[in-house]
Amino acid sequence: MGIADERYVALTTYRRSGDPVTEPVWIVPVSDGRLGHITAMGSERATRLRLDPRVTLQPAHARGAVKDATTPRPGTAELVRSGRLFDEVRREVRRKYGLRDRVAGLLAGAGLGPDGKGRTYADTVVLVRLDDAPAPEGSQPRSD
Repeated sequence: MGIADERYVALTTYRRSGDPVTEPVWIVPVSDGRLGHITAMGSERATRLRLDPRVTLQPAHARGAVKDATTPRPGTAELVRSGRLFDEVRREVRRKYGLRDRVAGLLAGAGLGPDGKGRTYADTVVLVRLDDAPAPEGSQPRSD
């Protein structure tokens, strides 16, 4: 089973100070070889990713505890707010998580989500390219 098949992964992002912040997220595969999950642009996670796109992913349980005998996988994240990949990740999250996704959207819209701030639910997609993932088809190695 690959990391994209996991129900939850522990996503680690980094504060400006360099301190890691780990939290559980849903994850889906993306057609370009990356992994995707949803967030709100106003979230602290999105703010950290705008400052530092380095991340690690590791299979986890729903509350974020990493699974035994798994290894963190480093990668680089990109925030996307529209377009083909945004639509693809939203569709795959709805398919994989179904009712959980709907309930999370309702709670967030009512200001009852994890942060209690009523941010727009899932208005941003985070795309993660794992460092050990193969390069996308047709890409050229960089020579810098």
